[in-house]
Amino acid sequence: MEKQLLDVLVGLNGVWLSRSGLLHGIRDFDITRNHIHIETECGARFTVRNSRSSRSARSLRNNKYRKPCKRCRPSDEQINRFVKKTFKERGQTVSVFSTKKPTPKKPKQAVVKSVSVSTPTPTTTSEAAPATPENKGAKDNNKPEVKYSPSQIERLKTLMAPDDKIPVQGELPEFKDLEKELIQRRRNDLISMYEEDREDRLGKLERTITAFFVERGFLEIKSPIMIPFEYVERMGIDKDDHLYKQIFRVGDNMCLRPMLAPCLYNYLRKLDKALPDPIRIFEIGPCYRKESDGSRHLEEFTMLNFCQMGSNCTRENLEGIISEFLEHLGIEYQIEADDCMVYGDTIDIMHGDLELSSAVVGPIPLDREWGVNKPWIGAGFGLERLLKVKHDYTNIRRASRSELYYNGINTNL
Repeated sequence: MEKQLLDVLVGLNGVWLSRSGLLHGIRDFDITRNHIHIETECGARFTVRNSRSSRSARSLRNNKYRKPCKRCRPSDEQINRFVKKTFKERGQTVSVFSTKKPTPKKPKQAVVKSVSVSTPTPTTTSEAAPATPENKGAKDNNKPEVKYSPSQIERLKTLMAPDDKIPVQGELPEFKDLEKELIQRRRNDLISMYEEDREDRLGKLERTITAFFVERGFLEIKSPIMIPFEYVERMGIDKDDHLYKQIFRVGDNMCLRPMLAPCLYNYLRKLDKALPDPIRIFEIGPCYRKESDGSRHLEEFTMLNFCQMGSNCTRENLEGIISEFLEHLGIEYQIEADDCMVYGDTIDIMHGDLELSSAVVGPIPLDREWGVNKPWIGAGFGLERLLKVKHDYTNIRRASRSELYYNGINTNL
């Protein structure tokens, strides 16, 4: 195999070979200027440099592996493709579009096609038609194939809206023509937003959620973004936990909050002395974790946490609030049981394979650390994930606080 950039090799193979020789399946990968951000099927997330000569690139060009990862469980098809280097059925590689000049006909109306990212099966010598004066002349009239490079594909992805289709006259256009068309569409989208709405979607969602919970008797809370690091330890997160390594430390004793729960615990304990039963509170605000910056994770993200303490704290009531909330937003969901290193048994709210929320019915053993001794229910939602689902974004960064995107539209136009 010729020396390709690592991102091409990752797309071709669909698997990742670790230093220990384990073969992992790839759930998702994202490309930035000089790096690739990879998430494996077993949940590992890491960043590697996009290079032709790195150890990772050499490993993927070879076919030696020790054994498949037991948690990823790559399929026999993936393993055979990696070992034999048969990539013709792979669907996420460099896009190749045929630009054969058609026989002159009466002009047709524009047809709608989607940008494909599949590589066509190469024609073998035995299958090729014999050269004749007729087909030789036709071959001379054909244009060379248009090949979109990986960086060009990524550029097109950042410019395309979720419902974008490419209208073309019979054939897919050259990259520059397609880029120009998409840039003009995004400029028109921004002009439309500026003239009609002018609301940032993340801010608008926050206001919508605030109104929803205030109308239902929940008290809005705004707690500090920088909290004592001791709060993290009291949440049962120690040096052996993955979350511990994701925390942004500020000096020796403080950190940027990785979750809203610690301060909400404090509010529940203090408000219990003054407010009537049941106590209902919620908070919407930014949290921070050192994430791999993939298509589903952010280092700065916005959380909603709501909780009720006291009477009527049942699973049925919790699911009822969640159901009413997501129906209000127009988002479909499924409920699954799970467990969490902080809260123990949890109720996961899923949209397909994307987790929207983790919900809990208390009491739980952790309550004693915070002086809470009453039943409670609560749930946390990531607002950027809600926007990703609501607007069908392919990448969560389109929904985030960002200079690269505004309401899902790339601003590098």
